[in-house]
Amino acid sequence: MRQVMTKLKKLRKDKGLSQREVAERLGMSPSMLAMMEGGYRRGSDETKVKLAKFYNESVDSLFFEDFYHLK
Repeated sequence: MRQVMTKLKKLRKDKGLSQREVAERLGMSPSMLAMMEGGYRRGSDETKVKLAKFYNESVDSLFFEDFYHLK
């Protein structure tokens, strides 16, 4: 989950956006985005799809990539 938080935050910062700006564009609360970036919430499938589309990433690469590397 830590990898997801780092990636979400990095992608947002790379776009030069605040949590509030991303949350407003996606129709979610800033606190939910903050909790997802902090690793405290996973978000619904719908939220994961919205974030993946917004950042032009696949849901798998954004949220499940570290699971593929487990041995």
